[in-house]
Parts: sequence; structure tokens; C-alpha cells
Amino acid sequence: MSAKQPTLDQIRNWLEEVADPEIPVVSVVDLGIVRGLSWCEDQGKSKLVVTITPTYSGCPATAVIREDIVTALGEHGIANVQIKTRLAPAWTTDWLSEKGRRCLREYGIAPPQPVGTRSCMSAPPQSIGASAGREGPPYHVLRTSCSVDHSEDESTERIECPRCGCKSTRLVSQFGSTPCKAFYVCDACREPFDYFKCHLAKRSPIFLRRKVSFGCAYVTFARKPGTRSW
Repeated sequence: MSAKQPTLDQIRNWLEEVADPEIPVVSVVDLGIVRGLSWCEDQGKSKLVVTITPTYSGCPATAVIREDIVTALGEHGIANVQIKTRLAPAWTTDWLSEKGRRCLREYGIAPPQPVGTRSCMSAPPQSIGASAGREGPPYHVLRTSCSVDHSEDESTERIECPRCGCKSTRLVSQFGSTPCKAFYVCDACREPFDYFKCHLAKRSPIFLRRKVSFGCAYVTFARKPGTRSW
């Protein structure tokens, strides 16, 4: 490898100038998308490997992020670049830097609440079948929901308005300008704003799935490996 190749710290600093396509005030580094940088040998030449984890597996901005990273590195003389996508562990808002949170707030987007204040929870599988008054083995329907406690009694659970700092806010829609944000309104300053929803990385149990037709509708059933009942 060349002794003049840039250090990984230099490269990380360069990537801090690459903005997220959907939230341009936050870089892909501060958002926690860039997970790893490494040099390797590729047919006798130095190759930079950049590992990224998208905010969710179907994020439409991932292709743009990959292209922007390659372009930014090319401007600094690094032409041989490989972008690797790593989906596990899943991206979480815990990876968002303090600088990123501050930039979101200054831009008018409420940053995600710390873990323990708000969380996204997966509802446990719900059983139908013998245990639900029907004949046959119990069936477990996969259902996942994102639950946020909007308690009227606990002001600490309220989302703080990024414009005036008041916590007298209310949820208007679970989806804002992008799927990763929710839409809120502040009752104090009357201004609407986006809230960057909390995303927690959780280890989900492995299920075997089976799709069953009921007329024109389909229901997905699941069971854990090693068990006989669906």
C-alpha cells in the first residue's frame, strides 16, 4: 500500500461533508450511517472499503448516499472505493451524534428522545385458533406495531418543540415529510414541526412463516423452529 494514502480519520472528516439526502443538515457520519472504514489490497492496488448501514433496509436514499460517498472520495483522489451495506445490527437513533441532534433541532426537527423516555415496541404475536375458541392448533399471527406513549399526565413524555422549546405539543400524524419522522404541532407557538422518530435495534425471534388464503385475503402465520404448532 502507498505510504501517502490518507488516514481513516482524514477520510471520516471528509465524509462529514456528505449530507444525508433527506435531511441535508446532518452528515452521513453524524447520522450514524457510516459504520466502518478500512483499507485493503485489490490486485496490488489500495482499495478503500466503506461500510454503511441504512436507517432502514428499504430506504430509498441509500443509492444516493452510496453515490455521494464515492463522489466525495473521488474529489479527494480516492478512486478505488467499495461500498458495503451491512443490515445487522440494524440502525438505531442511538448512533446519532450529539452534533447531529443539535443540527436537527436548529433546522426545526425535534431530535429523537433518549432511550427510556420513548421507545418503539414490538407487540407480541397474537394467538388465534384453539386458544382463541377455534378448533385446531393455536396459530400465532405476526403483528408489529410502533407504540409511543402520549400521556397527558406526564409532561416528560411530551416532544419538545424545536422552535420555542415548549413541551405543549401534540401528534398530528405518525408520518411526517419522510417515513422516519412524525408530524407534530406546538400548542404554544402554533408552529408545525417534524419529530425524528426513535428507532431501537432489537433482536427479533426467528419464526417460520406460512401464508394461508381466506377467500380473497391472506394471513401470515408463524411458529418458532423446533415446534410443531403454527
